[in-house]
Amino acid sequence: MADLRIFSYLPNPRVWKATIAARFCGVDVEVRGAPARELKGWLWDYDARPLVEEERQSLSSLARTGRVGLTGAQLFKTDAFLAAQPFGNVPAAFGPAGKVGIFESNCIMRAVARLGEATYLLYGRDAYEASRIDGFLDVSLVFARDAQIYLLALSAGTVDATIHARAKEAFAIYASGIEQVLSPRRDTLVGNGITLADICFAAELALFMNEHARVEQLNRLSLDKILHAGVRSEYPLAFAHFDRLVAHEHFRPDLGPFVEKLLSRAAA
Repeated sequence: MADLRIFSYLPNPRVWKATIAARFCGVDVEVRGAPARELKGWLWDYDARPLVEEERQSLSSLARTGRVGLTGAQLFKTDAFLAAQPFGNVPAAFGPAGKVGIFESNCIMRAVARLGEATYLLYGRDAYEASRIDGFLDVSLVFARDAQIYLLALSAGTVDATIHARAKEAFAIYASGIEQVLSPRRDTLVGNGITLADICFAAELALFMNEHARVEQLNRLSLDKILHAGVRSEYPLAFAHFDRLVAHEHFRPDLGPFVEKLLSRAAA
């Protein structure tokens, strides 16, 4: 039995926060899921799995209306799932046997770090470093919220100048802070080694790169890409750090193919 089981739409860089941390810490993490459009046909549970048509009919009493990302869809969520995951969203993580639910990607990542702290100190060497890491994780949430609104609007074809401007400002604030902390020739965000702060940064920036796949929507509205061709020269240290992390042996299995695919679309 895995130390932690995660159910989510895939691919999802926010899930990879936990799997990257698990490689550092030697924690056994199991991931179950499928592309977002397919989750309408899954049982949302600790024992998450695709449902056959007959099961969907017999489990109609479990149907709940989806919200963020799956708005209006009928999703089959068990009572046990909602007891463990009170907000009903994914990624949803569970302790062994599904009795304890853990939600929000940063918290799932923290759980992995705590489970594996005897192997690798991803959550800092003392209370001060841990608190500084928490600061980076909290700041990432502000960026992540506006980024998610922007990316979902791009996907749905509902993006407008206001949503774009808010995401652009959120990215500039976040990237500027990362640039600042790396400016004294630092190789990591906190302490002398990779921590949860670095993992979160890499995952959130990788997710934001989905903008590269939605250029046509931006062009139709005469909006510029936020991750435009010159963005690396504006934040050279932040992007150099991102490149180092993506190339790292514990990051590359998840982020490498995902980032390469999006960069190839950007180049095209």
